[in-house]
Amino acid sequence: MTSRLPRTVDQQLRARAARVIPGGMYGHMSTALLPSNYPQFFSRAQGAHVWDADGNRYLDLMCAFGPNLFGYGHETIDSAFRDQLDRGDLAPGPGTLMVDLAEQFVSMVSHAAWAMFCKNGTDATTMALMVARAHTGRRALIRCTGSYHGSAPWCTPILSGTIPEDRTHQFSCNYNDLASFEAALNAAGDDLAAIIVAPYRHDAFRDQASVELAFARRVRAACSERGAVLILDEVRAGLRLARDSSWATLGMQPDLTCWGKSIANGHPLSALLGSERFRDAAAGIYVTGSYWYAAAPMAAALETLRVVRESDYLEHLERLGERLRKGLAAVASRQGFGFRQTGPVQMPLFMFDDDPDLRQGFCWSSEMLERGVYVHPWHNMFLCAAMTEEDVDFTIQAAEGAFAALKSRLATLEPHGGIKTLMSAR
Repeated sequence: MTSRLPRTVDQQLRARAARVIPGGMYGHMSTALLPSNYPQFFSRAQGAHVWDADGNRYLDLMCAFGPNLFGYGHETIDSAFRDQLDRGDLAPGPGTLMVDLAEQFVSMVSHAAWAMFCKNGTDATTMALMVARAHTGRRALIRCTGSYHGSAPWCTPILSGTIPEDRTHQFSCNYNDLASFEAALNAAGDDLAAIIVAPYRHDAFRDQASVELAFARRVRAACSERGAVLILDEVRAGLRLARDSSWATLGMQPDLTCWGKSIANGHPLSALLGSERFRDAAAGIYVTGSYWYAAAPMAAALETLRVVRESDYLEHLERLGERLRKGLAAVASRQGFGFRQTGPVQMPLFMFDDDPDLRQGFCWSSEMLERGVYVHPWHNMFLCAAMTEEDVDFTIQAAEGAFAALKSRLATLEPHGGIKTLMSAR
């Protein structure tokens, strides 16, 4: 096991944060959502690795929850960012390269005729819903139960601080379930404005699943038949499954796509792309933000898209993912565990059989961390192009020890209280 430095600085920072930040931390980094030995604060990141505030180094299989596509501190992407920062970032209006970036996106994404830029995935999905309602003059939205489309009141998975009216005119179906989809269609009736779906099922706390072609075709057909808008939420999967929109490989073209996380390799930028038919509606809504026109992240995005076009990053991620999946399966089998790996190999989720309260998953993730690999007990992970075969083999070796440690502790494991609270709140 890799020797770990004591997390003294992290504990001091937590104590200080508790005095000035509600709950000490919020959102997906809340201490209630991770094993107790996970660091809260980090000091630096490079390539595929991160260092916590105490100097412990980890191979990061979360990639900052997705934004790290080509490696932290990527030389040419960060150079483009710094060069633009030196020339000017914020101004009364956008930099000239905003047009360049929109043109590049439109040339890459086959359904797109225009692009709008914002900062977070939530911005992009909320804008998409506004465009759909502006275009159709209707109100109803169909969503898949358990899917995540951001932290705004209309879609946040935790209802505290929201009111029922925030979700008025919303109807739910189960992903890949045609019967429940037809029921939602009937409930929405003639008021249907939009259907929003993820490229595949990547809900938290449950196995991931590829989209079934029959489901994708029915969703597309229903929007076309009813004059509704098909929104594909690419915030998490965009550029990790395809160089186009993720459903383009199925021959399915959405109307609007929402992008974020990896499009500027970690620099703050997201985007809404749309087909020609929705241009006027997009021009008619009012959306803005003080930092939405910042030029430096757009420079980083332009270089990111160049690397997407000109490198074999996607094929590299797929090769690494296959190597990791096979290696972990072999180790888990030798140790006698039912260990499920679902989702695309470049975006894996790890779950244990017979582990309804995730006590095994939390223990195993904790042991992986102690061996220098940052994984997640209930959220899908991400591979980045800076990772190597040696990194994958290091992860498999760490897993061997983590499975052995889990086996020795099985009889004494307790459920994680924070997860019980979160799952009951959803």
